[in-house]
Amino acid sequence: MTIRTLLAATLVAASLGGALMGAPARADDGHTPQPPRQKWSYAGVFGSFDQGQLQRGFQVYKEVCSACHSMKLVAFRNLAEPGGPGYSAAQVKALAATYQVKDGPNDSGEMFERPGRPADRFPPPFPNDQAAAAANGGKAPPDFSVLAKARTYERGFPWFVLDALPFTGYSEQGVDYIHALLVGYEDPPKGTEVPDGGHYNKYYPGHIIAMPNPISEGQVSYPKGDDGRPVVPETVDQYAKDVSAFMAWAAEPHMMARKALGLRVILFLIVLAGLLYYVKKRVWADVGGETHGLQPELHKTY
Repeated sequence: MTIRTLLAATLVAASLGGALMGAPARADDGHTPQPPRQKWSYAGVFGSFDQGQLQRGFQVYKEVCSACHSMKLVAFRNLAEPGGPGYSAAQVKALAATYQVKDGPNDSGEMFERPGRPADRFPPPFPNDQAAAAANGGKAPPDFSVLAKARTYERGFPWFVLDALPFTGYSEQGVDYIHALLVGYEDPPKGTEVPDGGHYNKYYPGHIIAMPNPISEGQVSYPKGDDGRPVVPETVDQYAKDVSAFMAWAAEPHMMARKALGLRVILFLIVLAGLLYYVKKRVWADVGGETHGLQPELHKTY
């Protein structure tokens, strides 16, 4: 082994060892508890989105979150695509018309506003990031489009190894974090100073977050069943689960199509592997066994 190879192997081993040893420490920095793992209908290879939950999550976003958070990468027509909330084309068209979208320039070279169309994307609540920051304590709220993919947390060794497995893997860190954040607002412990404009959240790193608690019990009225009661509890925990699931869909609207394609590819590869094995057996059938190979003189017994 050359010196260069030895140094490279040493650096790789040191980096891997540092990652394994450092992961739990970083996960516990600031004594921030890990978000509890939730059960999601779309988790796993065979999971799928719950249309009812996505519709409720969109309702929470529309009535609560859209006042501050944009969703610039999602179009109205995505709401009617397969694998999504399951709205009809007519419902999406009517919904889009309730929004005002900036368009232009017109023949006079001026920008103008018009009712939204299904092909339009959700208009942001503020004209630009500077206006959003000015209205929210100096920092613009993050866009909701891919936030469920952007947010995560470290689970440490050996969990991050198990999370990478194809059939038992765990890829819902983002939605678990968002759900925990929404239910994590509470009174600060004794001796904890919360600065002006800050709020205590036990799941936020450092525990002090600028965003105030956005939802409360009974804030959003869900559809009622035949008995006149809401189909699910109108609680903060349920609101958080529904809007988190909706954000997961917004970050990957074609997840169901991707999973279906992946399963078809796996089945194709299994069949192809069987055919290749059968062809190999047929091609080499006339060659014979060990004593009748390509060089039989090597197998002579003296």
